[in-house]
Amino acid sequence: MTYDIMFKVISMNIDMNVGISNRHVHLTEDDFKKLFNNKELEAVKYLNQPGQFASNLKVTIKTGKSEISGVRVLGPLRDYTQVEISKTDAYKLGLNPPVRESGNLKGSEDITIIGDNEITLKECTIIATRHIHASKEDLVKYNLDASKKYKVKINGEKGGIINNVSIKVSDKAFFEMHLDTDDGNGHLLKCGDTATIIGEDNE
Repeated sequence: MTYDIMFKVISMNIDMNVGISNRHVHLTEDDFKKLFNNKELEAVKYLNQPGQFASNLKVTIKTGKSEISGVRVLGPLRDYTQVEISKTDAYKLGLNPPVRESGNLKGSEDITIIGDNEITLKECTIIATRHIHASKEDLVKYNLDASKKYKVKINGEKGGIINNVSIKVSDKAFFEMHLDTDDGNGHLLKCGDTATIIGEDNE
């Protein structure tokens, strides 16, 4: 008796930095002016992605069930207001936000944002997809396809394989994978750790 055994070949071995994204808010200029009285959005810490920064301002996000204070506003201002939370945050707030790419907000959750003033917004709250920031040059260098998703290996005591990781392309991007705090804590990851792309996710 003979057996045909198929082995899946791992064709990639691409190391990259990991960034862990805590809950945060992106604001439009209009919503920023509604929330804050005569305040300026100032950078207190620049992030790895060019032009992106953690600002001097924080807000409270609120639902009919609960609220979370101290949520950082990221800059610069955007064309859309977006609240990014983890599933753990969602449980506390009584929400069921979809897992989405940034800016894909149709059908997402409503929320109230409180700064100096309070605004309630429709369809603005998501759980962000697992994604890798990459430039067009990175795609060529590592033979990656932005239309595909990838598998990433995490090392360490609680290492494993993370599936369903998308590619987010922008000019001058810093090559880095972004995970939310649920994924990061589950694998004992911190900002600056490394992970390895091991292949396409075809499942």
